[in-house]
Amino acid sequence: MSGMKKYSVLAMDFGASSGRGIVGGFDGERITLDEVHRFENAPANLAGQLLWDIPSLYSGILTSIGKATNSSAKISSLGIDTWGVDYCYLDRRGHMLSLPIHYRDEGIGGAADEFFNIVPWEELYSVTGIQNLEFNTIYRLARDAKISPEIVSSASRVLFIPDLFGYFLTGVASTEYTIAATGAILDAKSRDFARDILERAGIDPSLFAPIRKPATYLGKIKDEVKSQAGFSGELDVVSVASHDTASAVIAVPAGDDDFVYISSGTWSLLGTETKNPLITGDSMKYSFTNEGGAEGTIRVLKNIAGLWLIQESRRQWRREGKNYTFDDLENMARGSEPAKFIINPDDETLASPGNMPARIARLCEASGEGTPESDGEIVRAIYDSLALRYRWCVEKIVSLRGTPARHIHIVGGGVKERLLSSLSADVCGLPVLAGPVEATAIGNISEQLIYARELSSLGEARSVVAKSFDIERYEPNAASRGMWDCAYERFCRIADR
Repeated sequence: MSGMKKYSVLAMDFGASSGRGIVGGFDGERITLDEVHRFENAPANLAGQLLWDIPSLYSGILTSIGKATNSSAKISSLGIDTWGVDYCYLDRRGHMLSLPIHYRDEGIGGAADEFFNIVPWEELYSVTGIQNLEFNTIYRLARDAKISPEIVSSASRVLFIPDLFGYFLTGVASTEYTIAATGAILDAKSRDFARDILERAGIDPSLFAPIRKPATYLGKIKDEVKSQAGFSGELDVVSVASHDTASAVIAVPAGDDDFVYISSGTWSLLGTETKNPLITGDSMKYSFTNEGGAEGTIRVLKNIAGLWLIQESRRQWRREGKNYTFDDLENMARGSEPAKFIINPDDETLASPGNMPARIARLCEASGEGTPESDGEIVRAIYDSLALRYRWCVEKIVSLRGTPARHIHIVGGGVKERLLSSLSADVCGLPVLAGPVEATAIGNISEQLIYARELSSLGEARSVVAKSFDIERYEPNAASRGMWDCAYERFCRIADR
């Protein structure tokens, strides 16, 4: 560490529903956070396609830069993290050929099966180690080459979303390692492009910019951007671990290398951190993914539906005139009978927007669970089912890596869902350490501090996080163990159908 001076950086942190500009301060001992701007991330539904509103999001970046650089803090650098898998084509002049398609767009359906006619699933997994999700980048790129050849033939670059914003700010095109690792386009062992598979699928590897490691320099903000943002001076853009989950895992306040985490938000990403990919017959059978992390680590994890189910249910109820707050929903769940209704939260019928409560009720009926009679029972079914899904994933991780789990770290916005954290401890039978809430932004900030040599390593960053933010501990309730064991048997029968 560099002593007690104040060092400040700007994290641009994009989630599925909002973007934030957060100034991270560091005094040599602790990190502090100051949100300078928050803005909506609302996809646009245009002509039957769900698209990301890139101009609006970029405007949010400019406003954040302006507010941060005109604040009392002296900002030294900026880093960007976003969700994974989605991408944008640039033409030979460096202009967008179209808005990026949202990973929840219904038109993506069927792309995986088409791809497997070219490269079998088993072969793809053996190289990339990425779980089979319908929206995987490689499936969609292969389909683009067939159904949108006019766009692909006009393209000079394909950039993932954080790389796209970095390009707008600096004029430098790159492919940051952790974001690229989400799309099944990299060889998990070599950490380079899976060129043979890409070419067989009709995807030109030269469309991708060179891979850049996290915590490295990207470029300086361009003069035209300074004018748009309303500031003068210099500002470095740093390639952080630009996949939001990769940044969140940096902020797991673990004192050892053998931990299980849940990055909890719209998605629940449950996994562990390893030095090398974990690609086996069982990891493929259970569909665990191997994504890149900071300092060359691998995040062996499972994508779980997460709080999307709560968020989408709340949107439906608001359409019906029921203006529940999230606190209301949690209280309704606490007032409902536990383990009465169970679903598979990763059922494919729950993946797209729409009337979530009705779909959950149909799943309960179809599996013989009965019919939820109140909104509280719907919410309770979501919480219970997520905790049961967590138990399933923890058991599989323990089996895959061959070492027991001593506790579970939960980080991210889902930490605010105290009932879910408590249920996770009870259902999994393990202590839960919940916090920090702003894990993604903290990881982004930590990478910028490592780049600036204010922090020396990932391990030191985690030690600083543990000192900087409150962590709440939940102990499992032994008295409820029998009930949750019975519920878990029901869950496994439902999930295996």
